[in-house]
Parts: sequence; C-alpha cells; structure tokens
Amino acid sequence: MSIAIRLSRGGSKKRPYYRIVVANSRSPRDGRFIERIGSYNPLLGKEDEKRVVLDTERAKHWLSVGAQPTDRVARFLDAAGVKERVASNNPKKGEPGEKAKERAEERAAKVAAAEEAAREAAAAPAAEEAPAEAPAEEAAEG
Repeated sequence: MSIAIRLSRGGSKKRPYYRIVVANSRSPRDGRFIERIGSYNPLLGKEDEKRVVLDTERAKHWLSVGAQPTDRVARFLDAAGVKERVASNNPKKGEPGEKAKERAEERAAKVAAAEEAAREAAAAPAAEEAPAEAPAEEAAEG
C-alpha cells in the first residue's frame, strides 16, 4: 500500500480550504484518509501563521514510514524544516509550442521578404542614377 501526504479540498465554491492528510494513494482526493496532519488556507495572507498549520512530528513519522508528499505539500514541509525539497527544473516550460513556432517562422519569412523588397526598391533608383553619372565622369576624364 503506497501512502501519500496530500491536500484534501474543503470549503465552498470559490472559497477553498485544504486539509493536509495522509492517505492511501489510490483513495479519492476528498475521500477516506488515514490521518489529518494539518491544514492550508490559501485565502489568508502569505505572512499569516495560520495559512499553513502542520503537525511536524506526525509528518516526520509518516515520512520515515515511507509516505510520499505531493509537490505542494513538499513545499510546506520544506518551509517547516521537515524535509528538504529539491527545486525542479523544467527548461521546456517556457518554450513555445509547435504551432507557435510555425507562426513565428512565417512572420520572420514575411519580415525578411519585406526587407528584401525594400532593399531592391532602394537599389533600383540608385541603379538608374548611376548610368547617368557615368558619362559625366567619362567626359571629365577625357
């Protein structure tokens, strides 16, 4: 039986309140649990000491038995000094999706084409003026 330390949601609609519980990992999120070891009220300010209430002794016991905390509970345990949490690294999180990359490539191609057309338009009048100046230079030389 795998044991998890996780959040169980309570409260009404748009007014969440969570219990930190130890439960069988296969039981429903808000269903049966083994023991309640704390609570979390996200509506309170971050500096409020009642935002996260945790029984650290029971948490240490369940961790020693082999319970696995969820990511959010691991953050709470790290803040309480019970268990060190390794910071996760997901470099692909900020990377755009496949369609967004395609759209960016199309935009870049359009911009490059517009710049090329502008260069050609600027070069065309200069090319017309160059032959007119060439005979004048030849006449000055001769």
